[in-house]
Amino acid sequence: MRKDKVDSVGADKFIVTVEHVSKNYGKVEALKDVSFSVKPGEIFGLIGPDGAGKSTLFRILTTLLLADRGKAVVDGLDIVTDYKEIRTKVGYMPGRFSLYQDLSVEENLKFFATVFHTTIQENYDLVKDIYQQIEPFKKRRAGALSGGMKQKLALSCALIHKPDILFLDEPTTGVDPVSRKEFWQMLRHLCDLGITIIASTPIMDEARQCDRIAFINHGQIHGIDTPEKILQQFAAILCPPPLERDELREKGTPVIEVDQLTKSFGRFTAVDHISFQVNRGEIFGFLGANGAGKTTAMRMLCGLSKPTSGVGKVGGFDIFREAEMVKKHIGYMSQKFSLYEDLKVWENIRLFAGIYGMKDQEIEQKTNELLERLGFSAERNTLVKSLPLGWKQKLAFSVSIFHEPKIVFLDEPTGGVDPATRRQFWELIYQAADRGITVFVTTHYMDEAEYCNRISIMVDGQIKALDTPANLKKQFNAETMDDVFQQLARHAVRNAD
Repeated sequence: MRKDKVDSVGADKFIVTVEHVSKNYGKVEALKDVSFSVKPGEIFGLIGPDGAGKSTLFRILTTLLLADRGKAVVDGLDIVTDYKEIRTKVGYMPGRFSLYQDLSVEENLKFFATVFHTTIQENYDLVKDIYQQIEPFKKRRAGALSGGMKQKLALSCALIHKPDILFLDEPTTGVDPVSRKEFWQMLRHLCDLGITIIASTPIMDEARQCDRIAFINHGQIHGIDTPEKILQQFAAILCPPPLERDELREKGTPVIEVDQLTKSFGRFTAVDHISFQVNRGEIFGFLGANGAGKTTAMRMLCGLSKPTSGVGKVGGFDIFREAEMVKKHIGYMSQKFSLYEDLKVWENIRLFAGIYGMKDQEIEQKTNELLERLGFSAERNTLVKSLPLGWKQKLAFSVSIFHEPKIVFLDEPTGGVDPATRRQFWELIYQAADRGITVFVTTHYMDEAEYCNRISIMVDGQIKALDTPANLKKQFNAETMDDVFQQLARHAVRNAD
């Protein structure tokens, strides 16, 4: 929605109004006296750290959760008394995709259309531009789609009943920069069609594309204004200064050696003859769009998948013949954390330390040291599922290097985390690298790419660029790593993993 359009709307003409809404979970105050209004046709952003209350607010406004106090009106309807009618007028994409993983693309869309007593054909024009991009894969299970394709399918499902308002809770988490840019172009088009959009995002470039944003923290709204003013006012949390680290002067010995490594699935070559080396103590960024082959390559390097051809050595062990030795000498943190949600913090640490063969006395001593260093001592007996997302990520990383491995593999470790927490996470990565641990990391945040000593960028299963961030920007005549990534990734031919 353009600024002149926003300003022309009278104060009494709001499509969403929230008045003094509060919500508690036991002693935890998730929302405290929240009030704001959204204008028709506006893109309104909710920005704030993990655990600020954004998801709780979305669930209340989409009638999935009752507030303890206060009231809210959505499209002229009360969220308590008119909840059935509201559900026909809103579309909702929760933080985790609402798709049915075992249903095909087409079956998912048909299911959501049926739930709202409509058909794909009736509202196809609304989703056409989005759905046509994934329609060639309509028989594929949703669980087998790449992140970008899941995102487009989830948006199509949320739109198929032609809602007046679209609620999007961090819709681009785990999605590459090119797909994110395309997604926000789609949102602008939907806004032009008259659909009001309320979105939360941890990515400040996305926040800047909203007409207005509200900064929420500790369950309270602290400010509502244009993105420029809010990001400036709360810069310490939303736009922290970048980290600085000296260049890696000594190359040291290679701890990862890859030569012509290839992985094929039938006729499809996911990883196509890649070659590179990673040195001891280096932070090596492994980038690429969704479907480029990054995760497949990482699984081979971790000894979880056997290569079709080529050679790979990790920590001196052959990934084909000595996969079990590779697993024992590395740390690994996946996109979907390897922590056990129903175990306490200390129980998770002890479990993984035991798996890596550490002795009880050493585990107890290092556990106390780790909890104190992270500031988690008071959370020692807390169930992991009760921790904020950022805390879980810091704990998962610390557990992955608890046994002091030579190499740690991090697969999109900061997905969905606010900028300040991501910065804290990267401080932990720097500390690990300073101790001589090699960090092999994939990320979709291009500001994090700047923190790496060297970066490789994969396109269609091949490494198309490999150098320091400074040299890559110079080579591609680009100001940022995002510019470099966009130039390379837009040449991709294939669309899925």
